[in-house]
Amino acid sequence: MKTINRVKLKLLLALVLTVLAIVVILQNVEPVTVQLLFVKVSMPRAALLAITLLVGVFIGILISLGITGGRRGAGSKLLDFDTNDH
Repeated sequence: MKTINRVKLKLLLALVLTVLAIVVILQNVEPVTVQLLFVKVSMPRAALLAITLLVGVFIGILISLGITGGRRGAGSKLLDFDTNDH
């Protein structure tokens, strides 16, 4: 019985997020111009928001893999508070 409720909750959450995304897209259709170095690009504001979100998610995934990965790489030293390395 708990799995059915959990599935319903996930479905409801997905539906709410989808409706919210559609509202954001419909309210942000006016074009904006973005300049990055020497390149100017004109796109709808919703597209810019989506691209920014995807870049942020990608960077977050890369950081989490570097910090919490099984190996102790260079990224994990960011949170290493061991003072005996001097």
